[in-house]
Amino acid sequence: MTRRLSRLSLNSIRLKLVVGVLVITVPLLIFLIYNNVYAIGVVRDQVAESNRNMITLYMAQIDDNLNDIDKYVTNLIVNDKDLQTMTNANSEKERILAKVRLNQKMSADVTAFKSVNSIFLYTNVEQEYVDAYQEIGETQERDQVRAYIGDRISELQQTSNFDLSSWHVVEIEKTYYLFRILRTSDVYAGAWVKIDKLAVPLSLLNLGERGLSLFATENGTPMEHEETVRLNEIDLTQELEHYYLSGGKNKYLVVGEPSAKGNFSLMALIPDEQILGHLPYLRRIVTIISIIAIIFVPACLLLLRKLVLRPLNRIMTAMRRIGDGNMNVRIEPFPTSDEFQMVNMTFNGMMEQIQELRIHVYEEQLSKQKAELQHLQLQINPHFFMNSLNIVYNLALVKNFELIQEMTLCLVQYFRYMFRSNLSFVPLKDEIQHIRNYARIQELRFPNKLSFEFGSPDFLKSTLVPPLVIQSFVENAVKHTSVTSNSPIRISVLIDIDESGNEPLLAISVRDTGKGYPEDILKEIRAGQRVIDAQGGEHIGIWNVQRRLGLLYGDRASISFENSEDPSGAVVRILLPLQPEV
Repeated sequence: MTRRLSRLSLNSIRLKLVVGVLVITVPLLIFLIYNNVYAIGVVRDQVAESNRNMITLYMAQIDDNLNDIDKYVTNLIVNDKDLQTMTNANSEKERILAKVRLNQKMSADVTAFKSVNSIFLYTNVEQEYVDAYQEIGETQERDQVRAYIGDRISELQQTSNFDLSSWHVVEIEKTYYLFRILRTSDVYAGAWVKIDKLAVPLSLLNLGERGLSLFATENGTPMEHEETVRLNEIDLTQELEHYYLSGGKNKYLVVGEPSAKGNFSLMALIPDEQILGHLPYLRRIVTIISIIAIIFVPACLLLLRKLVLRPLNRIMTAMRRIGDGNMNVRIEPFPTSDEFQMVNMTFNGMMEQIQELRIHVYEEQLSKQKAELQHLQLQINPHFFMNSLNIVYNLALVKNFELIQEMTLCLVQYFRYMFRSNLSFVPLKDEIQHIRNYARIQELRFPNKLSFEFGSPDFLKSTLVPPLVIQSFVENAVKHTSVTSNSPIRISVLIDIDESGNEPLLAISVRDTGKGYPEDILKEIRAGQRVIDAQGGEHIGIWNVQRRLGLLYGDRASISFENSEDPSGAVVRILLPLQPEV
């Protein structure tokens, strides 16, 4: 059994082939991509770990140097005798000599701290400022730094909210410095470092041609290489516990370590492209394979569609149309493989043979149906013949010549109609006239025992109906009702239009006032079986009509049988299409 597929079947060969290709290629592609990503991740981890160790080492060295400076400044402010003499001198001369000795000592000691730019002291009593420098710098820079220190000490004298526990970053005229200030009740001591000086050892880090190291504030502001960070859109605000990638078009691996001595961090920025340069061949091979796989999958599907799926689809389309009843479908020739060409030629040849065979079978069925129809119609003719002759004989015995003439005329018209009953359809008016002739013959046979009623709209007179259908049920009513009883029998034939269904139908009702059908006979009639009643009478006319209507109309016609209670009697209802099939 065939059915039209509204969607792609899960059992379709097309779906299986496509899924098969995807099952093979997609996991391979995913594995290659995963392998590539994993290899890149491993390399990044190794590079990040190596540079983190180096950054941590440098940051530890810087913190150690700053810690040494902290210890020196703390010792200076607490234990230096010249500083104590300077703040508690009994004479001006003693204070000046102590200041000179202290300045000489600081100038000698500052050379031991390579990373510091200057060490300074400030006394509250005499407001003396003493500083020593690692090297002679620009006067303007010294003045700017001294001005900042002076402002900061003034603020410290007015409030105690400043954090003096660590080094802090200060930007002065777009240059970043580290400051450390300690204080006692009478003295402020400290040191400052220019960030550029701390960055000198970082030049030894091998971060590649485009890689760089820098210091950043605690809020992620770069203290050097600001232009490079801005142009590459590198984010320095993230946590430094783990490395991360940042940047715009060019990604950078960011590794950093915060200082334990101040509010700044040391960071290394390594170009991601440079990192992946450590595995050029593997990355190149995986990339090429991935690209080939991505191209291969749709290319393979397109080739599969052209070589297999499209020819199969043509065959399936043709078979679906044939399943819908279109036997004229053929697969048009098109360029394809030899195997499908052979299948298409064989398919078309088989359809030609099937169509020819179907035509022959159809013609034979028509001939058989026509012969069977004529046989069924002629089966009715002898049924009435003997009764007709018996009526004429009885009228001759009583020498009623007028009724003999009327009876003979009715019989002539009746048998003339019967002889043309090889027609499949006749106008309704001819069928009604034939029934009237039959009714008159029966009225002559059973005078005052039988009466007839006919009702039909004039506009239905030209409607085509099968001959002898109505007459068969009228004859059946006469035969199986008790015409010889004391109560007269009335038979009604009413014809009208039934518009209760999807299409208008010709409704024919044959009703009598007899006893009706026995229940067992009614059940068998409704089942479409040939029926023989208890008196040995065979209801062959009913079966003949059912068979004829089935041959002429198929399932478009219907007959119903029932018994009426008030008045009693049998009722036959026939529904026929207004337009018979040609």
